[in-house]
Amino acid sequence: MLPEPEKPTVATHWGTYRARWEGGRLKALDPVAEDPDPSPIAGSMIDALDNPSRILRPAVRRSFLEKGHKAGGAGRGNEPFVEVSWEDALDLAASELDRVRKEHGNSAIYGGSYGWASAGRFHHAQSQIHRFLNTIGGYTRSVQNYSYAAADTIVPHVLGDKRGLVSRHTTWDVIARESGLIVMFGGAPRKNAQVSSGGIARHIVSEAIATAQRNGAEIISVSPIRDDTVGDPAPEWLPIRPTSDVALMLGLAHTLAVEGLANRTFLERHTTGYDRFEAYLFGRQDGTPKDADWAASRTDIPAETIRALARRMAATRTFIMMAWSLQRADHGEQPYFMAITLAAMLGQIGLPGGGFGFGYASVNGIGNNVPEMSWPSLPQGNNAVTDFIPVARIADMLLGPGEAYDFNGERRRYPDIRLVYWAGGNPFHHHQDLNRLRRAWQRPDTIIVHESWWNPLARHADIVFPATTALERNDIAAAGRDRFISASHRIAEPAGEARDDFAIFTGLADRLGVEEAFTDGRDEEGWLRHLYGIARQRGSEAGLDLPDFDTFWRAGLCLFPAPEKDQNLLDDFRDDPEANPLPTPSGRIELFSETIDGFGYDDCPGHAAWLEPREWLASPAAAHFPLHLLSNQPKTRLHSQYDSGSHSRAHKVHGREPIRMHPDDAAARGIADGDVVRVFNDRGVCLAAVRLSDALRPGVVQLSTGAWYDPLDPGAPDSLDKHGNPNVLTRDEGTSRLGQGPSAQSCLVEVERFDGEVPEITAFDPPTFAASPSTNVTEWEG
Repeated sequence: MLPEPEKPTVATHWGTYRARWEGGRLKALDPVAEDPDPSPIAGSMIDALDNPSRILRPAVRRSFLEKGHKAGGAGRGNEPFVEVSWEDALDLAASELDRVRKEHGNSAIYGGSYGWASAGRFHHAQSQIHRFLNTIGGYTRSVQNYSYAAADTIVPHVLGDKRGLVSRHTTWDVIARESGLIVMFGGAPRKNAQVSSGGIARHIVSEAIATAQRNGAEIISVSPIRDDTVGDPAPEWLPIRPTSDVALMLGLAHTLAVEGLANRTFLERHTTGYDRFEAYLFGRQDGTPKDADWAASRTDIPAETIRALARRMAATRTFIMMAWSLQRADHGEQPYFMAITLAAMLGQIGLPGGGFGFGYASVNGIGNNVPEMSWPSLPQGNNAVTDFIPVARIADMLLGPGEAYDFNGERRRYPDIRLVYWAGGNPFHHHQDLNRLRRAWQRPDTIIVHESWWNPLARHADIVFPATTALERNDIAAAGRDRFISASHRIAEPAGEARDDFAIFTGLADRLGVEEAFTDGRDEEGWLRHLYGIARQRGSEAGLDLPDFDTFWRAGLCLFPAPEKDQNLLDDFRDDPEANPLPTPSGRIELFSETIDGFGYDDCPGHAAWLEPREWLASPAAAHFPLHLLSNQPKTRLHSQYDSGSHSRAHKVHGREPIRMHPDDAAARGIADGDVVRVFNDRGVCLAAVRLSDALRPGVVQLSTGAWYDPLDPGAPDSLDKHGNPNVLTRDEGTSRLGQGPSAQSCLVEVERFDGEVPEITAFDPPTFAASPSTNVTEWEG
């Protein structure tokens, strides 16, 4: 039996908190004292436990309950639900899983999850669903993630692995101590840095930037948004045209080359292919040198500013930071390829405070100095199905079974998916072009979902299982980018009949004859003690002294000291590239990749290049939709999580998501601060409420992601979204044939004042429920 905690802790992706009760009621989640810059998102967690959108009982779409998979998917998102018993819901789901794997094979099952549902190592929805599906024969999976899919594909071709992208970053301590100039492409937004996968003990970005500034570092933020970067004094701002960062870096590179500022010694010893890139840079094939004047015409940054910045970067220890968000655009691989190329030309890669790194402040833990150890997690088992898709190509897969597509040198075909099982994540938040996704979502026979609230994913399902929240279950959190391990104590009773994912999958596993294989004979407490035992062993091997489980569980939080040695990206390779070669074909940084060149992709050549964004090309879209929409991460929630909670809703305007707009753009359209506006293009339309701000450049509007999709007419194919979800507007096209990542930031729109009757927000209301039909649910089985 789990011991009683001294003061219960709750571990989340946005921080670690202590529960506080007043008068016998759960009153607040107070951040742990060790956190210098806590996130307020936790303020939504308590009231969301029982708000009206909570799913309290298993539910089945009415026509699916009557006809099974023969009902078709046209009614998804529009039909009433029928609440059923757990026994009936589990029987129904198990029957469908068994039918699909027998009639179509396990590759016809798509296991959807996105990893952010819980910070715990055990109740990690992605691990739970993948473990369950693997015990019944496997499933079609996805690779990559929406955060950095294009970078995930291109960086290993250049460096041989993903260092500097997801691991082994130069630490903030080194940067703050050694860097003279920090150039941030995409800024370093505090709102993004309030979250980190797996949990947070200390938010570090604000104090790291403050330390760097106290030490004399100059900071330049290259972004269409001025307040994308924290700092006091405010960083120098280069208000670049969206998606033109590669052009700016080429202009910088040209200046370095022609003024003799490029480090030829480093290029010759540590890289390969620079001559191929330089030929392109000087325009020897196309007749167009990519000089500062050329770059100025594309970036709206003056040519002399570009030349001066190149000289500053060469004259001091310079660190190039790039946000993950830059890859979520047309040709999203190129900013990463070009950042590494530019850093190689400066020749400071491997020097303390020099070189490059990706994702600083995209999440909190990048650049944290942490012990080198791997925390245990729930084993997922082996997947017998070899089919997979790039994560952002789900609509393509559902709409085009059997169709061929290119991905990272392979020619693949989309599988024929008959059943989608989703636990953790909300594709109606993170996927693009929701009208297209809704059409694709009608194609599978069956959609099964675990959810805590009636969000758009749950509303578009056939079978809905009510899932517990992090406050309603026990878990252990430990993140690879932080120095802690924490108990996450159950501090609330499950709402209604909600069960955790493990219990749901155990019920299904029992019906399908694989319960022992799924549970390994352990319950929740057994798994927590087992995982902690592994953590304690690995910690000991890494020099970390963890207490016994019961002591840990009572205390709730263990913080570890920083390692004595700071991490400095590629320092061993710099010191001796022959003794420490990179895992690339050449053993060096590949500024020209023969491998990529051999794929023959016209949208991703073998060296970093400027490829004109499709939205810039002469087209009706460019003429009719003159504003560039940036759909970046919100500050009031994690993705769409807790949008129904008080903290997120308190920051809406007229109940709608705010859209930031430059005063000049608003004045030209007769729009005032607080007006409800219609945001539209040829893909969709949504309503939002304007907040005027000169912190973004003219011609750019900012509408954060995460507002729950709320169509005016759920039965209409391209309904207006009332709530302000930008993904009714964004493009669902791959970044290139190499990476096939999402390209949401390449999006043009128009904005006009909405003068009609403003419709009510219904996103947080439960759906309509119908009485149980007289049809016996077993009539259609088989």
